Amino acid sequence: MPRASPDFVLRGAAVYTSVPSSRWAEAVAVREGRIVAVGTTDDVEGLIGPGTRVIDLPGRMICAGFQDSHIHPDGGGLDRMQCDLHDLRGVEEYEEAIRSYARSHPDAPWILGGGWALDDFPRGIPHRSILDAIVPDRGVYLPNRDGHGAWVNTRALEAAGITRDSPDPPDGRIEREEDGSPFGVLHEGAMNLVERLVPPPSTDELERALIAAQDFLHSLGVTAWQDAHVTEATLEAYLAIEAKGALTGRVVGALWWARDRGEEQVSELLALRARAPKGRVRATSVKIMQDGVPENFTAAMLEPYLDEHGRPSDRRGLSFIGPDALKRHVTRLDREGFQVHVHAIGDRAVREALDAFEAARAANGPNDHRHHIAHLQLVHPQDVSRFARLRVTANAQPFWACLDGQMRELCVPFFGPERTATQYPFASIRAAGGSLAFGSDWPVSTPDPLKEMQVAVTRVPYDERAVEPFLPHERLDLDDALDAFTIGTAFVNHLDADTGSIEPGKLADLVVLDRNLFEADPMSIGEARVLLTLVDGEPVHVSDEVDWPR
Repeated sequence: MPRASPDFVLRGAAVYTSVPSSRWAEAVAVREGRIVAVGTTDDVEGLIGPGTRVIDLPGRMICAGFQDSHIHPDGGGLDRMQCDLHDLRGVEEYEEAIRSYARSHPDAPWILGGGWALDDFPRGIPHRSILDAIVPDRGVYLPNRDGHGAWVNTRALEAAGITRDSPDPPDGRIEREEDGSPFGVLHEGAMNLVERLVPPPSTDELERALIAAQDFLHSLGVTAWQDAHVTEATLEAYLAIEAKGALTGRVVGALWWARDRGEEQVSELLALRARAPKGRVRATSVKIMQDGVPENFTAAMLEPYLDEHGRPSDRRGLSFIGPDALKRHVTRLDREGFQVHVHAIGDRAVREALDAFEAARAANGPNDHRHHIAHLQLVHPQDVSRFARLRVTANAQPFWACLDGQMRELCVPFFGPERTATQYPFASIRAAGGSLAFGSDWPVSTPDPLKEMQVAVTRVPYDERAVEPFLPHERLDLDDALDAFTIGTAFVNHLDADTGSIEPGKLADLVVLDRNLFEADPMSIGEARVLLTLVDGEPVHVSDEVDWPR
């Protein structure tokens, strides 16, 4: 019986397969949503039948669909629907955007959104008076770009009852004037003092936010992601979209671990996992936030931060969960079959996370849960080799690995030269045998994998090209960076059996780029454009530059 012909063939492009033994090809044949052949044009030519669509792509590049290992699509989608400051810079632009949003939403009880950059303000903290002058009559709550602090106005502080006498919560800090009165910025757990008053998004708003985020991600070639903060409401929204047949991305939900609770919440997490056992959304991971960020001195450090004079201070950051409790929690989650996804930015938090995974391995034995640690801004040299030894994936956000304004002004002066040299050690972890997965943390920074790859390869800020490379010995080759956004994250997501590389039998989750990245100047990788994104061989993003049947 003759073999059925492919539904379509993509040919004439540079096909990067992410398969180490055969990285390059010229053509891909797809039938019923799966790849049936990969090879030279001649290899695939003989498969073409009368019903096969042939798309010629000279000068283009094909790779596996990009996957994001740490992202917040609901937050990114909601920000795009609210007062979005992410693409703006400087106080004047923020003021105009907030003023315009407030005028166009006169009935909104709160002004919500966010995305301001810390290095646009002295010490990374804007004053409440700026907001008071624009919106004196309603509460304003605007998280910054990294989501670890919020800018609020006086009305919001009053509504929350925050005064000079209010104590800092154990997992956060109220920024204060010299007399102790609130300045207008709330860090980490202190954000909850106001956030709990903010009306939560409706189910409809969450669904619309996720659909908007999905469309945006597909336009950037992203076909799958791990959502790093999934609550019951977020999971309900994903399941509703899936039920309507509108979920075209593959989603692994990292269920949120409430740090003010203990193992009594495991039964709730198990119940949530059971509600998403199959289809394009699964809730098989648990996200634990172990520390904050260095810009507000909450990233957990082995040694004290320096003060403004370069002397050791009394600040070492916050471990949101005690090291012994973290070991217990991770061991229990590992035993229950969960993957554990830990936020750790400071070197102490990274060590505490690695220690917890080591404890789980000792208690439960080896397994295939594929635990990972996200962010990894500072990693002590003694801990670099532990990623490979413990089989813990380094889940990194490469767009931050550069000397941008935030790094120059709010990090390096408070680290000192020795600790500065331990930041974002991608190449060192890779050389020690560790696995890399890349993500964006969008809306903290761009979700564009191409821009992120450019920074991983150059260690230069995407929009400040005259800046010197940051720790250039930690630069990655392009193939390692591209693999971290394809097969590396597919591995973390337990999707590597079907996606993450271009080989026969795998699903046709593919991306067509307008150029061969390997022939481009490394400083222009981020200028490449996505022309076509396919999931299961079906288009989810199509540019007019591709002759795809419409």
